[in-house]
Amino acid sequence: MGKRVVVVGTQWGDEGKGKITDYLATKADVVVRSQGGNNAGHTILFNNKKYALHLIPSGIFNPNIVNIMANGMVINPKALLVELEMLKNKGITDFKLFISNRAHVVMPYHIELDEVYEKLKGENKVGTTKRGIGPAYADKVNRIGIRIVDLLNKKTLKNKIRIALEPANILLKSQKMPTFKEEELYEEFFEIGKILKKHICDTSVLLDNLIKEEKNILFEGAQGTMLCLDHGTYPFVTSSSPTAASISLNTGISAKMIDEVIGVTKAYTTRVGEGVLVTEFEDETARTIREVGHEYGTTTKRPRRIGWLDLVVLKHVKRINGLTGLCIMLLDVLTGIEYIKICTGYMLDGKIIDYIPADYLEYQKCIPVFEVFPGWKEDITHVKSLEELPENCKNYLKSIEDYLGVNVAIFSVGPDRLQTVTLKNIF
Repeated sequence: MGKRVVVVGTQWGDEGKGKITDYLATKADVVVRSQGGNNAGHTILFNNKKYALHLIPSGIFNPNIVNIMANGMVINPKALLVELEMLKNKGITDFKLFISNRAHVVMPYHIELDEVYEKLKGENKVGTTKRGIGPAYADKVNRIGIRIVDLLNKKTLKNKIRIALEPANILLKSQKMPTFKEEELYEEFFEIGKILKKHICDTSVLLDNLIKEEKNILFEGAQGTMLCLDHGTYPFVTSSSPTAASISLNTGISAKMIDEVIGVTKAYTTRVGEGVLVTEFEDETARTIREVGHEYGTTTKRPRRIGWLDLVVLKHVKRINGLTGLCIMLLDVLTGIEYIKICTGYMLDGKIIDYIPADYLEYQKCIPVFEVFPGWKEDITHVKSLEELPENCKNYLKSIEDYLGVNVAIFSVGPDRLQTVTLKNIF
């Protein structure tokens, strides 16, 4: 019988979900991207070549896997064509890709509006990737969004562009930004619709049929749970929900269909953009972690902020997602560090708490409470089992399991697919 497995990020994104999805995809029949847009990035190492994917699901390299871009996504069709061209130029042409006709479209004016909104917020800016994701989701909620299906219908597309463009141009003009012409957008995006038509379908129906056929299905989201619009560190969050709970809504299947929820976490913590990072530190150790772990944004190339592992965050994420297993990524990056810290609580106004305050100003005041663990110096990049790890490394993993009450299912000791150790069969 087929299984449905969700891979979720347990931090602020960039946890290594791409590698784990790619790794688990070897046993999956279907890989589904459920939300977000090209504000995300997965770096996949395949046949000793690196591929940066921003929209397309990680199963694209396997010709037998069905890849689905689901209705919860906001898709920039121009960026998608660039990504498809990149794959073609690298010889990846044999694949199955389906795009939900209900997914929303990121239009060029959304990208400009993203810039405007960030500028207007001033010092309260969120630090978005300025890819137009937030404004596209805002249009969706305002019911003036353009959907993938609209690209296939001349009359509908023209009408929807006219309705959405009027308020967008008013705001752009007020900020002395270039405005957009309805006719030019219509002609460009109708032509793009023709190119993508062969991939477009009702992916909810497709998924339902694949479930009935008892296929192994892997769901991947963008970003991490702490960037969830509802349960993340609002307002410094993304514009959708990258949680396991959002999968049914974002893909059109029943929540009862989810069998496993695997939380992906780095062995430490990173964050790109603005917002609180309680365990953040910047010294020689942080700089070493950044360089050894290549902690620069896949999409933006911005240097990531570095922090120690935060178990208060992971506890929050476990509760929201119902984690059934953990993937610990980049464990090898901590090799050679004399003492490693884990945050087990926050000090707030003289009291120790083990939860994340909803009030962002309260969260800013939190001071990390650390446990300190001796590190290890042994090279672990070639280990094939838990037993081969140094004792201090095993103790580090066990302390995470004990605190959370969730077992480590997979740990990673390097970027290659082969540098992955499975302790629990997911599929």
